[in-house]
Amino acid sequence: MFEGKSVLDIVHMGGFTMYILLACSVISLAIVVERLVQYRRRWLERHAFMGRIRDEVHKGAFDVAITICGMQDKPVANVVEAGLRRHARSHAEASQAMEREILAETARLEQFTGVVGVIGSTAVYIGLFGTVLGIVSAFHDISIKGSGGITVVIAGVAEALICTATGLLVAVPAVVAHNYLNRRVDRFVVDMEYCSSETRELLLGRSAADGDTPETK
Repeated sequence: MFEGKSVLDIVHMGGFTMYILLACSVISLAIVVERLVQYRRRWLERHAFMGRIRDEVHKGAFDVAITICGMQDKPVANVVEAGLRRHARSHAEASQAMEREILAETARLEQFTGVVGVIGSTAVYIGLFGTVLGIVSAFHDISIKGSGGITVVIAGVAEALICTATGLLVAVPAVVAHNYLNRRVDRFVVDMEYCSSETRELLLGRSAADGDTPETK
């Protein structure tokens, strides 16, 4: 049935829903590639980074530590910087600043990933919708041609099922990609929480070394 037909011919056979699915596939792929590039650019090895921050804080060089964070412009560094900038204030205020920064960075990391999830959950139904339209069209043809048009129904149903197959082809990779992106975001969140906790300990330790207490800061 599909011998000698190009990809565009097959897409045209599936009807307008095939073009919707094709657009969904392009959008999903574009978002996944963009997110992966961003995650690669914004990843920071936390142990080496916190080692540098720890050394500067122990020396009391908060300005240097803040400069190190500002040079990175990565989620982990931004969270630590938010806390260090409030080192002279109460520890509760520094902790709250880091928590707010974690929320903001998480929102940035999750940007557009919801679209991939929506495509993954709806592409199958879009494909089924196209299949139903194709079957309805096929039965309309046989009602016009009579019983002799059974071959028309078979051909029409086969062509309509292209939409279902395409819907699955779009949905499955989108679901897998969405889950993977969520796991990557989770890794960022774990690193931010870890560095936030260590920064709080550094600030408390520095206050103790200076003879201050959390109540007086």
